[in-house]
Amino acid sequence: MQKNEILSMTCDSLGSNLEGVCHYDGQAVFVPGLLPGETAQVRIVKVLQRFAYGITVSSSLSSKDRRENDCPAYPQCGGCSARHMSYAATLAAKQAQVQQCFHSIAHIDTPVEPVIGMSNPFHYRNKSSFPISGTRNDPALGFYAPRSHRLIPIRSCPNAMEPTDAICDTFLSWMRKYHLEPYCEENHRGLLRHLVIRVNRKHESMVTLVATSDMVPHLDDLQTAFSPLGVTSLIVNVNSKDTNVILGDRYLPAYGPGVLQDELLGLSFDLSPASFFQVNVLQAEQVYSKALEFAQLQPDDTAFDVYCGTGTISLSLAKHCRRVIGIEVVPQAIDNAKLNAEHNGLHNTVFHVGKAEDLLPSLVKEETANVIVVDPPRKGLEPIVIDAICAAGPDRLVYVSCNPATLARDVALIVKNGYTLSKVQPVDMFCWTKDVETVVLLSKGNI
Repeated sequence: MQKNEILSMTCDSLGSNLEGVCHYDGQAVFVPGLLPGETAQVRIVKVLQRFAYGITVSSSLSSKDRRENDCPAYPQCGGCSARHMSYAATLAAKQAQVQQCFHSIAHIDTPVEPVIGMSNPFHYRNKSSFPISGTRNDPALGFYAPRSHRLIPIRSCPNAMEPTDAICDTFLSWMRKYHLEPYCEENHRGLLRHLVIRVNRKHESMVTLVATSDMVPHLDDLQTAFSPLGVTSLIVNVNSKDTNVILGDRYLPAYGPGVLQDELLGLSFDLSPASFFQVNVLQAEQVYSKALEFAQLQPDDTAFDVYCGTGTISLSLAKHCRRVIGIEVVPQAIDNAKLNAEHNGLHNTVFHVGKAEDLLPSLVKEETANVIVVDPPRKGLEPIVIDAICAAGPDRLVYVSCNPATLARDVALIVKNGYTLSKVQPVDMFCWTKDVETVVLLSKGNI
């Protein structure tokens, strides 16, 4: 097998990125867009020692799981990986992915529940961040192509909540009207860098305009244009650094309160431009409801919420137990968590700023943890955090994960410390993508 060679291949299965997996002379070949059972002429684009990558040049696309692509930017924009598949097929693939991770990484063969999907898996994202590109006369909003900073212009995103598309169109018209210059990464010139839109359940919006200067002209006209679309706040964020980070440190309110209120599981949250909040509220409620069910909280219990963020899980737990202790490394998130607890009248919460590996070992020595909930980043738990959890010996450990591979790795270590993997429930938080959220219950001892 050589680069640029064209070979006939049949897809055997799906990989972790929902790409097709073919085999040629015993070597795996990953081919995006190909579904199991489909045969294609594949051009080899990269050959490595153990596997290769290819693209289809002609194919027989006959799978019953194939659907017509509904987005003109797919797959170029990289935001989705499965718009060519039926929604049911994406859920089955994600369930299989979780099952495979436990089998191959944790060496645990455990039942994995069917993925909890959405009845309407469209327009679910409540936050979208669009790089600004193009020229003064022809500006563009979009997403970067995978592994690049090449902008793919987007006129309409089927994942974004309404009125995101209308806000984007209005913004581009405003830019064209005043010939405002988009930022250029190559020469670091230009004024406008990103447009960040956050929408709540009422379809009210908060818009953050990221610029290289605090002197953005004609904002009054932008406010007038945005007003009929339900934009309640416009904030200018100043980021003049040569960086890939979207937001800078300075926030300048142009109009409105500068926060957006949203709800989750009957709790209200005031969201600032920098606040973390789950981008799919309906499915976040499924995740948190399942975590709460697995926690089996009693009125006298103390629960720890590790990697608590702005306190969304903490506050849902606090309504059902004596006390919740949250740990989070981001100071602004802890500030928001405290405000959210106060706003919802939940006074049985305590939040600590710091790394979980620094704080948890000492905190679990000071107070008994009946239940520990962890929701770590994709890299999973640090070994010292696993040691502290196991030393604390909670009756139940609820692990919420966005990465099945690191979840399986960590569960294997926790099981070695005397816990039993009791339940595994995946949830489709990011429809049409490769990602899956998983909630697991680990119980102390054998059950």
